[in-house]
Amino acid sequence: MNDRTCIVTRRQSGPDELIRFVVGPDGAVVPDLKRNLPGRGCWVTADRAHVDKAARKGLFGRVLKTELSVPADIGDLVDRLLAKSALGSLGLARKAGVVALGATKVESAVRDGSALFVLHAGEASEDGVRKIAQARRATVHLGGPEIRAYKLFSEQEMGLALGGTNVIHAAVLAGDAGRSAEKRTVALDRYRGGSPDDLAMFAAIAGKNEAAEDVE
Repeated sequence: MNDRTCIVTRRQSGPDELIRFVVGPDGAVVPDLKRNLPGRGCWVTADRAHVDKAARKGLFGRVLKTELSVPADIGDLVDRLLAKSALGSLGLARKAGVVALGATKVESAVRDGSALFVLHAGEASEDGVRKIAQARRATVHLGGPEIRAYKLFSEQEMGLALGGTNVIHAAVLAGDAGRSAEKRTVALDRYRGGSPDDLAMFAAIAGKNEAAEDVE
C-alpha cells in the first residue's frame, strides 16, 4: 500500500489531506500531525468520520501488522491536537501583528482584501456574523478574494489565543504567520466536517457570476 494512501478509502492524497498515525512506545496508536515521528506509519483521510471508522473497523492494527491499542477517544484526541495547533498559530499571528480584532476592523480588512480569513466565536450573534458575511460577498462581487469565515472556537479560546477580552470577531491578515494560521485553521475545519454554509454561499456567488457572463 502506498505510504500516502488512506487505509479507509484506499485513495491516494497529498499529505495535507491525510493524517499520519504511528505506534507509540507504549503500543498505542498516536496521531503524528507533524509527520515526523519515527516508525512505520499509516494514513487516514483528515476528517473525524474517517478516523473514527479506521478505529471502529480495526484498520490500524490490520495495516501496521503489529499488536497495538487504539485509544477509545482517538477521534477527540485528534480534534484536541488540531485545535491546539490552530490556536497556537493564531497566537503567533497576533505577535506578528497580522490579526485584526473587533467587528469594525474585521469588516474593514475584509472590504480592502487584506484579510486571509475571518474567525467568529461560537457566541457570535447572527447579526454580527451576517454583517461581515455581507462584506465578504461584496468583496467577491467587486473582484476581490474569496475570504472564508470559520466558527471553530469559543470566545474564551479566541481571547486566550489572541490576547484580548470579549474577542468575538477576528481577521487574520496576509504574511507568513497569517498563512501558517490559515493552514492550521483549515485543517481543523476540514476535520470537523467543513463549513457547508460558507461553501454554499460561494457556490451561489459563482453561479450568479456564471449566469451574468452567459447574459453578456
